[in-house]
Order: sequence, then C-alpha cells, then structure tokens
Amino acid sequence: MRWSPSVTVAAVIRRDSRFLLVEESPSGHNVINQPAGHVEFGESPVEAVCREVREETGRDFTADGLLGVYQWTIPGSQHTYLRFCFVGSVGEVLSGYRTDPDILDTHWLTREEVANGRLPPRSPLVLRCIDDALHGTSVPVGLLHVVG
Repeated sequence: MRWSPSVTVAAVIRRDSRFLLVEESPSGHNVINQPAGHVEFGESPVEAVCREVREETGRDFTADGLLGVYQWTIPGSQHTYLRFCFVGSVGEVLSGYRTDPDILDTHWLTREEVANGRLPPRSPLVLRCIDDALHGTSVPVGLLHVVG
C-alpha cells in the first residue's frame, strides 16, 4: 500500500500572551485551529502559510521561523498529516478583505483558553504547536529549500 500524507502548513501568531486562532466547523461542530491549510501545487511551504493566513484571517503574515514539522494520523484511520508549522507576525486586518467562507471567526486566545475553552482544538497539533512556540524552539525559515 502506498502511503501519501497530506502536506499542510500552519501559523502560530502570538501577541503578548494571546494567539491568533480561527474558528471553523470542518465536520459539523465548531473547533479552534491555527490558520492552516494544504500546500498547493507549485507553492513553497512559506508561500502556502502566507496565503492561508491571509485567506483565513484577512491579515498579511511574515514568517519569522520554522517551529517544526509534525506528523499526525487521525486515530482509527490511515489519514496522516505532515504539518509545517511557522511562527511569525501579522499586520492589521486588510481593509475590505473577505475571509474564507469556511472560517466562522477569529480569536486572540491564551493557551489556557485554548486548552479549557468552550471550543475544542481541531487536533492535538494545535496545543502542541502553541506549547512549542512558548518554549521558543524555532529554526530559521532559510533551512527550507525549494529546488527547481
């Protein structure tokens, strides 16, 4: 059997003690996630994360570092995600920008609000990436190379 993970990107965006998260409803119940999505053909992971942040929050994203590469398989399935997670910053909401219709809202939440809030994280990757960002472990974005 051929294994083919879904390659995704995500952004951990922090202001003081709060993180910018999106509220979405991927399977009929609302959850919290980092701005995230799939890498499209022809995109680098950095280009993909900048596009996803803009589509989901209406803000321009500057990637300051690569937080990590995470592999997660949905329990009970063979569907695996390979997530490139970046840390960085955003500007203010772009005037007149309409976010992706799948995004219900954006929230600035503390780690505790994500862990114990009214909306569950979409996957265990959400808190893991926040925890890694809080520990300050990232490497330069320049370590990612697109060849060709």
